[in-house]
Amino acid sequence: MREPRRRFQTPFLLLCVMGLFAIFSSTMSKSPTLTLFAVSLGATDPEIGLIAAASTIPGIVASLPFGFLSDVYGRRKVILVSAFFFAVSPFLYLFVADSLQLALVRFFHGFATAIFGPVSVALVADLFPTRRGEKMAVFSSTTLLGRLMAPFIGGFLLTLTNKNFHAVYLVCGVSALLAFAAATRITPEKDVSQRLEPRRLGEVFKKGFGEVASDFRILVVSCVEAAQYFAYGAVEAFIPKFGQKVLNLSDWQIGTVLGLEVALLMLTKPYLGRLSDKIGRRPPIIAGLFVGSLCLALMFLAVSFLSLALILTVFGVAMAAVTASTSPLVADLCKQKSYGSAMGVLDTIMDIGQTLGPITIGLLIPTFHYYLSFVLVGGVLLALALVFAVAAR
Repeated sequence: MREPRRRFQTPFLLLCVMGLFAIFSSTMSKSPTLTLFAVSLGATDPEIGLIAAASTIPGIVASLPFGFLSDVYGRRKVILVSAFFFAVSPFLYLFVADSLQLALVRFFHGFATAIFGPVSVALVADLFPTRRGEKMAVFSSTTLLGRLMAPFIGGFLLTLTNKNFHAVYLVCGVSALLAFAAATRITPEKDVSQRLEPRRLGEVFKKGFGEVASDFRILVVSCVEAAQYFAYGAVEAFIPKFGQKVLNLSDWQIGTVLGLEVALLMLTKPYLGRLSDKIGRRPPIIAGLFVGSLCLALMFLAVSFLSLALILTVFGVAMAAVTASTSPLVADLCKQKSYGSAMGVLDTIMDIGQTLGPITIGLLIPTFHYYLSFVLVGGVLLALALVFAVAAR
């Protein structure tokens, strides 16, 4: 069945614009800024892990309820709530004076992406029921464009301003306000929303959650994505300090290697999403997990700017193979009216993984140092690849 294109393109375009500016803002607030800011405040490795994880904790508690609420009340209202968190959070960093305050601000900021993540993907599923893999990958790539620019610009700003963190967070704030402006223009409900009637919310929530959470296949796919983000969270949190303390890289070089990782993730994800539409979701997921685990096992070869950049770019492609297939696979497995709940379950379990990644490696590094700690994190990806290969037969 052909989808009426023009009716869907305006909300989709506005959603992409919002995602671009919002994710640029939230990413530059942490990559490479957050770890370097925490170091300047005197934070230890375990404290850095906790600070990095603080923003993912809201995803554990908020992704599923807000995904469900978007099924009930419509996507637009919930997207506006996320836009509010995006707009306010960057300015709170200007008042941070110690590690605890930084962790609290990160926790508040985490609600922005925790709400936006599942609801935005559910909206794309509403808009394009026959081309989910391709359109989800396109939307993801627009947000990845923001994620790509953030470490490059953040690293150069820190270099140019001699580590003036306030200047970076002011730029984050301006970008977040642009995202809020785009969010106010998104009005898809009249044409495409499949939302439920807001009656007996407890019963409807229990029913929608039960349909999703009782599906073993959805839970397995969610655990796979959690493992991927476990590894990504660990890498994102400690590559800045690894680059600074072990490889003696400058701020712009640290931002560049993180940006190159996201660049390959962004450029390859639409093609890998289209590939998963054609050949199935399972092969790209398994291949991506194996390659990602290999990259982390080879981190001992990262002895310079170029070698670290090479390993991280390959890791970015591996992550693209996994994440381009997991969300479409969950959408394929769930009932249409439970898209929001399904994406909420996916994001909740994913955020558990992303929360545990920085905390775990932060505890490992004092004992095992950087290289072996990265190997152990890669072992998690390898284990989930084997589990998925068996469970997805």
